[in-house]
Amino acid sequence: MIVTEEQKREAHAFYKEALGLLEECGTNFMLGGAFAFFNYTGIYRDTKDLDVFCKPSEYTKIMKFFAEKGYRTELTDVRWLAKIFKGEYFIDLIFDTVNNICTVDDTWYEHASHGEFAGMPVKFIPAEELIWCKIYVQNRERYDGADVNHIMLKHGKHLDWKRILFRFDAHWHLLLSQIITFQFVYPADYHDIIPKWLFDELMSRANEQYDLPPAIERVCRGPVIDQTQYMVDIKEWDYKVSTIKTT
Repeated sequence: MIVTEEQKREAHAFYKEALGLLEECGTNFMLGGAFAFFNYTGIYRDTKDLDVFCKPSEYTKIMKFFAEKGYRTELTDVRWLAKIFKGEYFIDLIFDTVNNICTVDDTWYEHASHGEFAGMPVKFIPAEELIWCKIYVQNRERYDGADVNHIMLKHGKHLDWKRILFRFDAHWHLLLSQIITFQFVYPADYHDIIPKWLFDELMSRANEQYDLPPAIERVCRGPVIDQTQYMVDIKEWDYKVSTIKTT
């Protein structure tokens, strides 16, 4: 967490230098995390890291380029995350999510929003993909539901709700749950933000699932949203872990 004016100056200098090098590298990238959240909500969070999103095929080039410039690099998790360090500041180089569902692809770039950060023109990950990623963060240590509500509140009238529904296709329950929470939190606002057709579609799916017989396989999809608290289901209660990957 950044608390002093000196840290703010250092962080701003790091952001500017990092963005300049990313441009020099010549690889596509987008900003996510706290700064994309600020772009869509106006809520600012001081942070020592810069969340940079790119396709899985692109992060190796970025890592090699920064290593040649003297930065320390780390392939933290080959499934979704690498890091680039300069002192106490660092870049999170993100190309997927920990559950391997929200893989960055060309459509992210196509729908990215353009803006400015640290005095430089940048692309931010689309608001729809920001929501997509954050809804899956439901751990005891971190829960991003309030962030999603704030994105919907401040940017909801500009969202492509059909694309959001497409993103959540197999995991539509999570979208319905978030919308119901949004209705609870903002009873005076949801009528103008959440399309009625979307709510009706999701409620129809919720009703129709009771017309089907129970699943034969005892699957627990909890690890999709929390990778620790549902391990008891898998390790002790004989549930099978979900391996569904959406597109």
